[in-house]
Amino acid sequence: MISILGYIFVGIVMLFLLTALTGAPYVPSKRQETREAFTTLRPLTAEDTVLDIGSGDGAVLREVAKTSARAVGYEINPILVGISWLRLRHYRKTVRVKLRNFWWAPFPEETTVVYVFGDSRDIKKIYRKVEKEARRLDKRIDLVSFGFAVPDQKAVATHRAYFLYRV
Repeated sequence: MISILGYIFVGIVMLFLLTALTGAPYVPSKRQETREAFTTLRPLTAEDTVLDIGSGDGAVLREVAKTSARAVGYEINPILVGISWLRLRHYRKTVRVKLRNFWWAPFPEETTVVYVFGDSRDIKKIYRKVEKEARRLDKRIDLVSFGFAVPDQKAVATHRAYFLYRV
């Protein structure tokens, strides 16, 4: 007979598998690389608000919080939202984590930068969503993509595995 801990473990594994089917799987971001992306590729200012799509455990949000910018994380896995909330408790004035599905949620009005660690399957669709939101908000939004270039779009700049697009 499976114990209650076994059921909890199976439930957690199923939750991670389910969220991987609707988006990119959870893969932690490296602090140093993220820091470089926001200092070398797209320096952040106090006027910036970064929307982290699939914010996972909050690693990118934490790096943004260490700058003068604000950050919002959208994550569909409630366990990762809870972990982020705990990790980022000291940054509550500048960071928000929301249990949201990026595909259906509008961007916050103050969004100036979108960060994504997507996958090749969805990067073009993500770019189109950013375009749609930039039109809705009537402003330019910078897209920072880690790991994947957007097909048929020219990056404004690159740094290591990061690509910057002006949308």
